Amino acid sequence: MALPRNTPSSWIQGLDFPSRMFETKSTDYELYEEDDEFVLSVEMPGFNREEITVSWDEGVLNVAAEHEDDERGHRKTYHRRFRFPKNIDDAEIMAQYRNGILEVRLPVETDATVSGTEIEVAG
Repeated sequence: MALPRNTPSSWIQGLDFPSRMFETKSTDYELYEEDDEFVLSVEMPGFNREEITVSWDEGVLNVAAEHEDDERGHRKTYHRRFRFPKNIDDAEIMAQYRNGILEVRLPVETDATVSGTEIEVAG
């Protein structure tokens, strides 16, 4: 008996269940480097500016938010951590929230060098 070629049976469709289990939604942020600074834009609709906390600790940027809707009995939270590969001038980090988008600008220290070891890529 041959398996159908045109329309998969429900048994065959179920074979990808493990891969679907680990699917994630599309990325809610954009991160890029331009003009000696990192620019992070995070989509955070439904939050008020006062509900958002942005903090910097030893090369890691923490973005967290919590919104409680008492009328509907809902609680919405957001938390994400970002690690940066270069030294950041933490005194010059700026954050702004407009129209549901949090934008954080993280200037790179120009006189600092990134230390590390180059890893050989085998082929």
